[in-house]
Order: sequence, then structure tokens, then C-alpha cells
Amino acid sequence: MKKFINRVTELNFLEKEYAKSDSSLVVLYGRRRVGKTTLINQFLKNKGSIYFLATEESEKQNMRSFQKDVANFTNNEILTSSNMSEWNALFKVLINNSNEKIVIVIDEFQYLGKANCAFPSIFQKIWDLNLKDKNIMVILCGSYISMMESQTLAYSSPLYGRRTGQIKLKQIEFKYYRDFHPHVERKNLIELYSITGGVPKYIEMFEAQTDIFDAINNNILSKSSFLYDEPNFLLRNEVSEVGTYFSIIKTIAEGNRKLSKIATRLEVQQSNLSKYLKTLQQLDIIEREVPVTEDKPEKSKKGQYIIKDNYIKFWFLFIYPNKSYLETNNSGIVLNKIKENFIDRHVAFVYENVCVEKMWELNNQEIWNFNFNKVGRWWNNNSEIDLVAIDSEGDNIIFGECKYQTSKVGINILAKLEEKAKSVIYKNDIRNDYYVLFSISGFTDELIVIANNRNDVYLSE
Repeated sequence: MKKFINRVTELNFLEKEYAKSDSSLVVLYGRRRVGKTTLINQFLKNKGSIYFLATEESEKQNMRSFQKDVANFTNNEILTSSNMSEWNALFKVLINNSNEKIVIVIDEFQYLGKANCAFPSIFQKIWDLNLKDKNIMVILCGSYISMMESQTLAYSSPLYGRRTGQIKLKQIEFKYYRDFHPHVERKNLIELYSITGGVPKYIEMFEAQTDIFDAINNNILSKSSFLYDEPNFLLRNEVSEVGTYFSIIKTIAEGNRKLSKIATRLEVQQSNLSKYLKTLQQLDIIEREVPVTEDKPEKSKKGQYIIKDNYIKFWFLFIYPNKSYLETNNSGIVLNKIKENFIDRHVAFVYENVCVEKMWELNNQEIWNFNFNKVGRWWNNNSEIDLVAIDSEGDNIIFGECKYQTSKVGINILAKLEEKAKSVIYKNDIRNDYYVLFSISGFTDELIVIANNRNDVYLSE
């Protein structure tokens, strides 16, 4: 069953744009399945609107489809049978036949630019001459991030400077998973999140199954299942050299995070990887991470590349390397491999991101007598800390460990964290150290007593 969860910020923004007395032009884009159309439909309720879905057909076929939509919206029977040859004329008919404010949605806008590279220029003239001074709101929506950015947001785009706002729709945060599954235990929600990664369509697909491995088997491992080859569909519409991008992502999934290691593994020059890594970052598939204490992250030589998208991370860990088994109908072998490594190689790392999200919630709840403004991982050549939160304006720093394990966390974990914290060079002489421990299985009584008697230790499940 489809549920509309969260998106409060995005809805409020669209409502503010709609409330303007003059025109507005909003660009709404994001990866496939992330819920753009659902958001638009929620926003359009009780509003005069026309929704046009562009396709990969020719520009002429798209124009004919738009003509039918305009004819239906304006109840213009003559327009239905007319032979229109210009987009401009159709928009004129649309705005001249409405006395109320209307919302014009062009979904999958990038297909029009793909069918005719001049279409962004055509629409720019339509906006400047016919729409911008009218009481209308236009939403240009698209699923292909690189194409939408080049056609609507880039400096070189004819539409540059026309938009009044933009939304790059992201995946839903973990804290809203409870709204999808109100009766599911937190541990199971985290495992579900580690695969579906906040993509509403994926969440819906996993909704019917209570066992995570049954859900994986039914929705991913079957060659006919929706998610079996999803990363390929996501990438092939964004980039031309899918094989190269697959190789890079696979290499990162194997644990090669530094640029030098990625280049060595692929046997290429580091400089040859730059454009591919930049594109993957723009697509929100990977991100470059540096120790949170670095003053100039963009110049840091300690950068590592990690896979940001949970499903793609899962897929390249367990599906892509085992495609030969799946193609020969040996999905049972793959499922056993997943069961053996699911927690240690995947969920435990996703749990760290869940804890970072939780840290920001705790920050707002005033758990500490200060507020931090940066949180992330820290590492050097000898040690690593799951999360470190920094109060850049003050002298406070929080060190955290995230344990996704079956046993309760005890004082030994706190002692190790305190020892590792000594290696972190950050305001060493004047800083105030605090500690936070996250555990999916709870804490020993001894550790709980210590935390209750110390104001620098906080426990969170």
C-alpha cells in the first residue's frame, strides 16, 4: 500500500511558491523511484493543475500528447482535432483559458531536451514571453540527474537564472521508517534500511515480507524481479561508459577506498579516474569522506571514497560478484553467502550512518550542554573511530562507537574508545572530551552504572 511519509520541508516549499502572487518556476529532480511524482501528486491536491508526462518518443509525439492534455484541461474540443506545430501556441491556449492560478507540471522534462537539444531554449522563450508575467506555477521534474542539471540548472543552460527554486529530492531518512512499519522492531528496521536505503518504491516492495532474507530472495535474487538489475538501469541513463563506472563502484565495494588503491586495482592512472568519481558523486552514489577533524577537507590527502547509496552498496557486495550463480538459477548459493556476511560486511556499516543521523537528533534534544556542528568518522594510519562530533566554536568534542552485535556492549568498549580518543589531535590542551556508545543489543549493567555516574558518557540504543 502506498504511503506518503515525511517530505514536509519539500511540501512547505512548494506551497510557498504556489502562494506567491506572481509566477514561479521550480525544478524538481532526483534519482528514479525516490518519490518525485508522489510528492507532486500530494502537492497538486485541490489545485487547478495540468500534469504532462514526457516520454522517450519524438518531440512531435510528445507535442501531440501535451496537446491532448491541454484540450482536456481547457475543455477545448476544437483543439483535440487541430494540427498544432508549435509548443508556444499550446501554452498560450492553456493560460488564456484559465482565470485561476494553475500549476503546470512537466514530468521527465529531460526527455524533451533529449528529443530536441534546442527544447530548453524553446521553453526559455515560452517562459519569458508568455508565462513569467502570468499567475502560474511551473514545475519541471526529471529523474536523470545529470541531464536535468545540464538542461535546467547549469550556467550554460538557456533556463539558467529563470528558476525561482529547486529541489533535489533525496532518500527518506531512517527515522521515518517507523512510519512505514509501526510494529517492526528497530533492529529489523535497520536491516530493511540497509537494503532499501530510503527509496520509497523499494520500501513498498519489501513491505509484505516479515523475514529480510525472504524479501531479498523474492525481490532481488530472482532474475525477473524488479531490483535484480536496478543499478544498471540507474546508470545507463546517466552515463555512457557503464562498464567503467561498474568497475569503479565494484572496486570501492571491495574495500579499496583511497584514490591510489582504486587506481592500482583498476590499473589506471589516478588522473584518469577524476571525471568518473566526480560524476558518481553528483549522482549521489558515492561520496568522498575525510576525517571530520580536517580543517580543509577539499585539500586533505586522507580522503576516501565510500558508496553512499545503501542498495547499490548491497548490490555490489552480494549481487554483482555472484551474477554467474544467479544466471544459472543457483540463487540458494547466493542467499547463503548473504546470510553469512550480511551483518558484518553490510548492516554494521550502515548502522554507523543511522547513529550519525541519531546524533543530530540528540543534538537538538540538548543531551549535552553544548551543540556540535560537525559529525563524521575519524581515522589515521593506526586507528579508526566510528563517529566524532565537534563543537567548532567551543572546546568540546564527542567520541562515539556504534556496535551492531548480538551481545551487550560493556565497559571494555568504553575503555577502548577512551584510549583511541587520545590519538585525535584537536584542541588537545583545552578540549572537553565526551563519549557516546550506540548498541543495538543494549549495555551491560556495569556500563549502565558507570554512565549514570559520569556526565561525560551517554548510552543510546
